[in-house]
Amino acid sequence: MSLVKYEIFNKVAEEASFTKAADALGLTQSAVSHAISSLEKEFGFSLIHRSRTGITLTIEGDMMLLVMRQVLETQELLQQEAAHILGMTKGKVRIGVISSISSNWMPEIIRIMDKQFPDIQVELREGDYYEIEQWLLNGEVDVGFLNSQHSKQFQYTELQQDPLLCIVSNESPLYDQKEIDVTELNNMPFIMISYKGTNDVKVILDQYHVKPNIRFELSEEVGIISMISHHLGITILPKLVMQNLPPTLRAIPLKQGGYRTIGIAMKHQASPITKKFAEILSMWVKEQTR
Repeated sequence: MSLVKYEIFNKVAEEASFTKAADALGLTQSAVSHAISSLEKEFGFSLIHRSRTGITLTIEGDMMLLVMRQVLETQELLQQEAAHILGMTKGKVRIGVISSISSNWMPEIIRIMDKQFPDIQVELREGDYYEIEQWLLNGEVDVGFLNSQHSKQFQYTELQQDPLLCIVSNESPLYDQKEIDVTELNNMPFIMISYKGTNDVKVILDQYHVKPNIRFELSEEVGIISMISHHLGITILPKLVMQNLPPTLRAIPLKQGGYRTIGIAMKHQASPITKKFAEILSMWVKEQTR
C-alpha cells in the first residue's frame, strides 16, 4: 500500500473536504477521490461517509486514521534519522501552539530555525491546551505547548512561569492600586477567558474561594480586552498576552501571586528535528529571562 494514499487520507480527515485536501496537496479532486476509493477497496470497508452536508469518517475510518498516522510518523522519523546520519538536518516539525505563543514567541523562533536549518519545514497549528493535547495523542502534531502534563506518553519540559495579572479600566475602583488581593474580586463584573482543559484563571479563583460576577466567557484575548476597554468588567490574564494595552487599562499584579506554566510536550521517541526544535526553543527562552 502506498504511503501517498495514507497522506491523502490524513489530509482529507484534517480538512473534512476533498476539495480543500486537494488544494493543500496540489492534487486534483479526482486524484484525491480515487486514492480514497482505492484504499477502501484494498481494506474492504468504507473509510468516509459522504453526504450533501459534507464528509465524515466512519468508525472504521477513525480507527484506520490513527494507525496510518503512526505509519506516517514512523516514516518521517526514518527519513530524519537517515538525514541525521548524513549530517543533513532536514524534514518537517509540526507544532501545536496557543495564540499568545504564536504571536509572541514563534516569529523569532521560526526566524532562528530558518537561519540555522533552512531545510526544516515548520508547521504551526493553533488551538487551546486541550486541543493540542489531543493532537499530540493522535499524532497530528509532533510537539505542543501545554500548561501541565496529563499523559505519561509525553516528555514534558517546563519553560516559563507566566505571571497572572488583573486587567482593569480607568473607571474601576481598583485602577490606582499597586496590587490586588484576589478576594477583592468577589462579585465584581468579570470577563472570563474560556478554553477547554485546565484554566489557570479559574484555578486561582477556586483556590481562594473567590466567585466574581462572570458576565461573559470569551476564548479570544482581544475580545476580552475590548470588553474591559468599554468598562464592562475586569479580568485576569497571563502577562504574555498583554501586548500594547490601551492607555485606559492597567495590568496590576495579584497579591497572592499566581501564574500559568508554559511548557512543551512531545513523545518519548521524538524525531531528531523535534528534539532540535525543543533545544532551540529552550535556549531562546532562557536567554529572554536572563
